[in-house]
This record gives sequence, C-alpha cells and structure tokens, in this order.
Amino acid sequence: MNDLLVDPHRLELLLELSRLGSMREVGEAMHVTTSTVSQQIAALAREAGTPLIEPDGRRVRLTPAGRRLAGHAITILAAVEAARRDLDPAAAPAGTVRAAAFASAVRQVLLPVARILPGPDVRLHIHEAEPAEALALLAADEVDLALTYDYSLAPARFGRSLDSQPLGRTPWGLGTPSGPGPRGTAVEVFGRYREHDWIVNSRNTADEEVIRLVASLAGFEPRITQRADSLDLVRDMIVAGLGVGLLPVTGPAARGVTVRRLRQPEVILRSYAVTRRGHAGWPPLALVLRLVLQSAVDQASPGPA
Repeated sequence: MNDLLVDPHRLELLLELSRLGSMREVGEAMHVTTSTVSQQIAALAREAGTPLIEPDGRRVRLTPAGRRLAGHAITILAAVEAARRDLDPAAAPAGTVRAAAFASAVRQVLLPVARILPGPDVRLHIHEAEPAEALALLAADEVDLALTYDYSLAPARFGRSLDSQPLGRTPWGLGTPSGPGPRGTAVEVFGRYREHDWIVNSRNTADEEVIRLVASLAGFEPRITQRADSLDLVRDMIVAGLGVGLLPVTGPAARGVTVRRLRQPEVILRSYAVTRRGHAGWPPLALVLRLVLQSAVDQASPGPA
C-alpha cells in the first residue's frame, strides 16, 4: 500500500464488488450512487498502487491484485467491526454472504435463515452444490460458507486453511424393494443383494465409497448401473426394479421401498458448516453462521435431497 491508512468503507465496497460484480448493484446494496462506488474503488486503487478492477463485458471483475485485497478485506473489516461493536454493542452487521450447500441443506437450513435475516443490510446469496463443488467454490473465494456432508465410513478431510463445525448426524440404511428381507449386520444385509444392480450419487462419490467398502467386506464387487443426485429419483429407481442404494433411515416413506438399517458397521451421514480460517469473525458471516447452526438444531440433520 502506498498509504497505510486505508478507508475501511472503500474496502467494504471492494468486497461487495467481488461478490456482486456490478457497481450499480453495489451502490444499491450499500445505499450510495454508482458514481460514488466508482470513485471510491478508484481511490482505493491509487492507495494500493495497482489496478483493482478490469472490464468484463457490461460488468467489471477484480484483477488478481483486487481479489487478493478483497480476501484481506474480510479479515481487516472483521477486526474493525469487532472494535466498533466493542464500542457500540447495538451496531448491526451489513454485507453480502455467499453460501454453497447441497439441496437439502438449502431447503432445511439456508431458506429458513434467509427468511429471518435482518434485511436489507445482510443479504444471502445461495449456490446449490454438492460437497466437492462447494469446497472448490470456497477455496476459490467464490463463496464464504459451504454446507457439506460426508459419511462415517468415507470421512472428509478439511485442509488447515478451513474451519468446520458439525451440523448434525443422520443414520442411513440400504433402500431395497419392499418385502421380507435380511436381518443382521451391514455386511450380511449387503451380501443378500450381491446379485442386484446398485444406485449411487451422480455428483458425489462418498456414498459409492461406502457401498464399495461394505460390499468388499461382504466379499463382492457391486455392479453400479444407475447414478442420480436426487433421493426421490433413487426411490423411484428402486421401485422400478433398477437397483438398490443408500437412503436415510429417517427420510420420507416411499411406497414399495424399505430402508434396512445398517449396523456393524453403521453408516452415518455427517453434515458440516465450513468457512475459510480467520473469516468467520466477519460480522455478516458470523451472523449467518450462528443462524445456520441454530437452524440445524431446529431441523433434523440435513442430508442430500
């Protein structure tokens, strides 16, 4: 920086621009004119000694230097906001929080949060994404919060640059056509269906890893023929005789489908709220994260839709 005294308001405008991509939208969100946004970003670029934005059609995008500064802005603004709230505890957070989440977490967690956010100062932008997609968006600084899941038999590993908080746990079983079925351990249940086709998620590999692991313990290689990322579609495939697959034990009942609880080993879906390390203190994100955690407590543990 050419000037060590950087106006936090300019950093806030840059941060909003990194999320919205339009000076007009930033102006509307921050209750200033488009001209003011442009002037303040230009002044910040002079302070930084490098261009921060470049044209992108009718919109603008941040340069690599602009993206780096926007990343630092979250930490800087969080510290400024912490000091401000220490002096004025009644001060309200403001900003746009970008969240990526799997479909059930959007429906069960984020939509209830969106309905109770103190608007219009805190805004929530939602991107539906499976865990690997959500974590990639988080790593690329395209979202601030990722709601993800894994299975107890296929655990996710979060890097040191990420912080994760558990949202809940849901037991899963094997969805099969209705009727008399096997009892016993998960290995014994799987063994009963060794000659069946199997259904797995088309956008996430975690359930396939679980199926292959338990099948290997039962001494066979599962014949995976169907892939779908909707549990309703998985249930319909089971009813149609196209295969068997993992389903939540506590999910909605479907005529023609029985979910057989798996034990020894158990199959537990675990959901998480994930942020980049050091960013959760940014007040708008801190507010959304607190509401997400509360919403997850109020709801059943979210699982894939």
